[in-house]
Order: sequence, then C-alpha cells, then structure tokens
Amino acid sequence: MGHRFGRWLADRWVMGVALLVLGYLLLPIAVVAALSFNRPSSRLSYDFAEFTLDNWRNPCATSDMCDAVVRSVQIGFVATVLATVLGTLMAFALARHRFRGRDGINVLIFLPMATPELVMGTSLLALFVSAGVPQGFWTVVVAHVMFCLSFVVVTVKARLAGMDSRLEEAAMDLYASEWQTFRRITLPLALPGIVAAALLAFSLSFDDFIVTNFNAGTTVTFPMYVWGAAQRGIPPQVNVIGTAMFAVALLLVLAGTLRGRRARRAPRRA
Repeated sequence: MGHRFGRWLADRWVMGVALLVLGYLLLPIAVVAALSFNRPSSRLSYDFAEFTLDNWRNPCATSDMCDAVVRSVQIGFVATVLATVLGTLMAFALARHRFRGRDGINVLIFLPMATPELVMGTSLLALFVSAGVPQGFWTVVVAHVMFCLSFVVVTVKARLAGMDSRLEEAAMDLYASEWQTFRRITLPLALPGIVAAALLAFSLSFDDFIVTNFNAGTTVTFPMYVWGAAQRGIPPQVNVIGTAMFAVALLLVLAGTLRGRRARRAPRRA
C-alpha cells in the first residue's frame, strides 16, 4: 500500500506543486473578487463586514472613478491598435527579411522591456518638455505605445518562428499571388499571436501607473485614481472594476481556447 502511494505521489507531485503555485498567484484576485461584494465598516477599512450586491448594482458610485476607467479604456484601445499594427509590421520585417542593421534593431526592441519604468517615464517627460508638447491624453498614448511595442514584436515574432513556411510555398506553387497567400495563409496562421500581443498590450496599457504618472499632466487614468483615492479611502467599487476586467480577460482566453479546439477537431470530423 505504501509503495503504491509513493508511486502515485511521485507521478503527481509536479502537478500538485503547480496547482499550489497557481492558487498562490490567484489568491489576490480571489480577495479582490470577494471584496467587491463587501460593505466595509469604514472607507479606510478592508475588513469583510457585510455581504452586499450594491457595489455591482452601482459600480459608478463616484463619477470621477468611471471617468478614469473610460479614459484608461480609451488610452488602452488607441495604444493597442497603434502598437499592434506597428509591432506586427516590425515582427514580419525582422522574422522574414535580412537587412543591414537587423541585429541592432533586435537589441533596440528589447531595451524598453529591460529599461525600468521610472527611467522611461522621466526620459519621456524630459523629451516632451524639451519639445514643448503639453502633457495629456496623447502624450500618455505615445508613452504606452513606446513600451507596448516591444511586447507586441516579441510575441508576434515567436508566432512567426513557429509557422511552417512550406504552407506559403505550397500556396504560391498553386498560383496564388503574394497578397492572396498573405490573406489566406500567412495572416490566419499569425492571427493567434497578433491577438495575444494585442491583449497583452491592452493589459499593460490599462495597468500602467509609473510611466503614466510622469506624462499624464491633468489626465487621470484608473490606476492614478486608485493611487489618489488610497489617501482618503478606496471605494469598494474599485474591486468591482478589477473583478470585471479579470472576468472579461478570462472569458476571452476561454473563447480563444474553445475556438482553437473546434478548429483542430474539424478536419478529423471531415
């Protein structure tokens, strides 16, 4: 009996450790979700005093918070579109073509990822001030595109590296033009990596505080609102926004996973 239990434990201890680590990572999210149904005893308290649904019924308890959320979504959307388009084009150029300076550009791509946000934020602030650009919505967008671009390029490049180039060659052999090959073969194969890069860019943009704080001027995003509200008491509706964002991201991931499984099963059924 002891030998069987030892073998069972040896076969599954890696999975057990992985589940413990995953639970540890998800614990703060579970606390935030629980606090979204909480009516605290005071604005400066985080104790679970009373269960309530009022926070979800009225997530915009303060107009300033909802304005900050909308502004963060707007900045994240614009920055994601720009970073995804530019990053995808750069990834295709770096992965599919050889040109002078290619190695140097690869190094430069990683610099925003390796640079501390404090250094990037102050550098961009100095650039905008020296150029006479007033800080506001568009300076935040430019700053977010700056650091999201690297993550998009790396993610899309990883997808392109795993693609089989023989599929494109076969399409060209069947008299498909370059545009038809790109539209019908290359783009659908690269699309999961592009979508993943866009989701990552939006998450980074929506969540950023340090770079935004240096370049926002009078523009207040959701992370900046939370930081300012912490001094006088964070409203419980903040937990509602955080839980809703996590739920949306989780649903998007599950939808993509289910769609991928259906796509893999379709040829077998045929």
